[in-house]
Amino acid sequence: EMVQRIVSTLANKNDDIHNFVDMLNHTIKKVQVNSSNAISELDEEFDGLYSILDEMKGSMANAIQQEEACKIQALRDQLSQCGNALESSEELLELAAQSLDIKDPAEFLKVENIEWMVTVASAFRMSLKPKVSDSMTHLMVDFTLEKRVLRAVKFLPVPKAPEIDLAACLVADNCITVSWRMPEEDSRIDHFVLEYRKTNFDGLPRVKDEQRWELIDYIKATEYTLSGLKFDTKYMNLRVQACNKAVAGEYSDPVTLETKAFVFRLDSTSSHLNLKVGDNYVEWDPTGGKGQGKIKGKENKSRSGVPSPKRTSVSARTSVRGSRDHFNGESYTVLGDTAVGSGQHYWEVRAQDCKSYSVGVTYRNLGKFDQLGKTNSSWCIHINNWLQTTFSAKHNNKTRTLDIPVPDRIGVYCDFDGGQLAFYNANSKERLHTFRTKFTQPLLPGFMIWCGGLTVSTGLQVPSAVQMLQKSQSGLSSSTSSLNNIA
Repeated sequence: EMVQRIVSTLANKNDDIHNFVDMLNHTIKKVQVNSSNAISELDEEFDGLYSILDEMKGSMANAIQQEEACKIQALRDQLSQCGNALESSEELLELAAQSLDIKDPAEFLKVENIEWMVTVASAFRMSLKPKVSDSMTHLMVDFTLEKRVLRAVKFLPVPKAPEIDLAACLVADNCITVSWRMPEEDSRIDHFVLEYRKTNFDGLPRVKDEQRWELIDYIKATEYTLSGLKFDTKYMNLRVQACNKAVAGEYSDPVTLETKAFVFRLDSTSSHLNLKVGDNYVEWDPTGGKGQGKIKGKENKSRSGVPSPKRTSVSARTSVRGSRDHFNGESYTVLGDTAVGSGQHYWEVRAQDCKSYSVGVTYRNLGKFDQLGKTNSSWCIHINNWLQTTFSAKHNNKTRTLDIPVPDRIGVYCDFDGGQLAFYNANSKERLHTFRTKFTQPLLPGFMIWCGGLTVSTGLQVPSAVQMLQKSQSGLSSSTSSLNNIA
């Protein structure tokens, strides 16, 4: 025994080492991928910086060229004015020189007013200062400060791993709300990444023999709700990482949340031969039992008066109740493969073009010719769409008509310990009917169908709205909703 324990311990240690080796190889691949991504992002950042500098350089060079053109034009205008002034001044000089040569006073008085002409001449009114300077230094830039800043540029620090607040995490209504915080404030965080995966192992996540991580990216808040999940495993692993613009940080320590829900499949080994059965779908097939002989005598009819296909031949009711032989006769029934023996459970059923169907539970002893609700060990609601729609609750061959619309999706709530079987409108969570009794044996989900198909949804938690309704109605008298007391 001691050697066996040592061998067992060594085998477990070998499994742990193999698991660690797988994790290391996986990490090496991720390092290579992340390194390549980091170089690409670095090139992109510097290319963006070069692009901005080239754009700024072109814009500034264009401004200098425009200033140059404006200044040259202003100086050329001044040159033109100077030329005109010189030409006018030379004419005045020539006229003045000619006037000085006149000797006759009478003729001299006839000369135009030279003094006035000289006073108003453009040469006297023109400024001899350039309108613009030749300096262009005010259009230059000084990158001294920017160079210092650029030389001080370093890689963005890797964000620290977030911390998942386990107390703030919530699992309800097939949704998981995850909340986390950063160990210290970091304004450079751009977004968060949440990863989750299903598992049946309650310890730390493993690489080998586990489902792959599902990823939710670009989460801006520090809380996220995963909705519409199917809880077909016992637990969910979750982890979060913070990302800045360039790099993703380490993952948070993973947390494992329990995702308790009732999961079952339809048991084809129990099914009537006229039913086609999948894991979560059953369809009535009139050709399924053609290999069996027909019953001699009158045509079959159900006890409710609904015509049904001729049932297959029966030798004698010698089958052992509770066996896994196929249901027979008018019992177009299939059971779930997992029994309810304690706790609270919930599943949903959707009908598709059914003429008649029943949804409920039964003990294992339901005989192969028995129908749901017609024995003291089975409870169901029955919908009959033949000619006109009738909706009723059945137990022990007693029927109560339900004067309410038939929903397209029915929720089944079973509180084994509390002795309650309730049916709900799965969309509105309105209660349709409740059976109250003391269950003495494990219960199997049961379904009976004639014409059409049923889809069963499992892996569902008991909805919060159903739990609240059950609590509020727990004080009501059971006689108002139980068939067990009907005579």
